[in-house]
Amino acid sequence: MALTSLNLDLRENSIGQKGAKYLVEGIAKCVTLTSLNLNLRENNIDENGAKYLGKGIAMCVNLTSLNLDLNYNTIG
Repeated sequence: MALTSLNLDLRENSIGQKGAKYLVEGIAKCVTLTSLNLNLRENNIDENGAKYLGKGIAMCVNLTSLNLDLNYNTIG
């Protein structure tokens, strides 16, 4: 069975740039994903981490629904 929906609440975990990179490397492999709800609030994600997130999520070409919370990070 292929994964089509993913809901991850990782708020306040301080995953930072490296964590964001590793997270989206995994998400990018979920090619059948159509819905992604990702809460990364308060995780010390910087500009590079945001870039990794953008590039990785862009690999999910079947996404029709995306909810991404990046509040209270260090982006820009």
